[in-house]
Amino acid sequence: MITVSIVTFHTAIEELQKCLQSLTSSHIECIFIIDNSQEDYIRTFCATQPKVEYIPQDNIGYGAAHNIAIAKSIARHATYHLVLNSDVYFAPDSINAIESYMDEHPDVGQLIPNTIYPNGQLQHVVRLLPTPAIQILRRFLPKTWFQKQNNQFLLRDWKHDKPLNVPFHMGCFMFFRNTILQEVGGFDERFFMYMEDIDLTRRVHRKAQTLFWPAITIVHNHQRASYKNRRLLKIHIQSAIRYFNKWGWLVDKERTKWNQMVMKEINKQ
Repeated sequence: MITVSIVTFHTAIEELQKCLQSLTSSHIECIFIIDNSQEDYIRTFCATQPKVEYIPQDNIGYGAAHNIAIAKSIARHATYHLVLNSDVYFAPDSINAIESYMDEHPDVGQLIPNTIYPNGQLQHVVRLLPTPAIQILRRFLPKTWFQKQNNQFLLRDWKHDKPLNVPFHMGCFMFFRNTILQEVGGFDERFFMYMEDIDLTRRVHRKAQTLFWPAITIVHNHQRASYKNRRLLKIHIQSAIRYFNKWGWLVDKERTKWNQMVMKEINKQ
């Protein structure tokens, strides 16, 4: 059994509808829509959709909203839970394929498929764990000034054609084994938005494989909103500070070890 959670915030119905059209698998028991904007038009739309449970909330943050659904999923004894962005869509049979793969590979605790932009361009949804330096450089300086470091961080020289156990997954599509998710405790709600996906993937990675699986491809209409909005930029910076306060700024032995392991595995491929 699979459950899904999607957090909305003034989300366009067209976007949400396209996402829900991907979630027609009979193996999905419930789709939780946590609406942090409490919009009547989203409530009305959700009432017409099969398997959807609408949950209105104040704007409590991305991870905190998903945690509400995660708790409900665990209470239902669901085997898997998918944390999904509303701007993602894919072939409906993708969910069954991922479920079958996870069933056959009990050492995998979290999975993200190959991800592309709507124009077909590869999206770098798995990366090395960030250092403070790469976060600052990517945010404030032209990429041409540090192209080699940026390419390595994004794993650009890797073909993305084989599975890879990597501790950084972007949060657009996070398919979890619930036993592991319950063990690590879900999202850290100190992160209002941004960096919470890296933090959770790291904690899952300590317990199980966090796998990039290229057999399935999804489309993510990623907007990179914090690059265009000063308020979101401030939130992103605050989350980055919290992240490095938690995991380490200059010294993060786990980051060093795991990044080396990822590069070693890529070089083997």
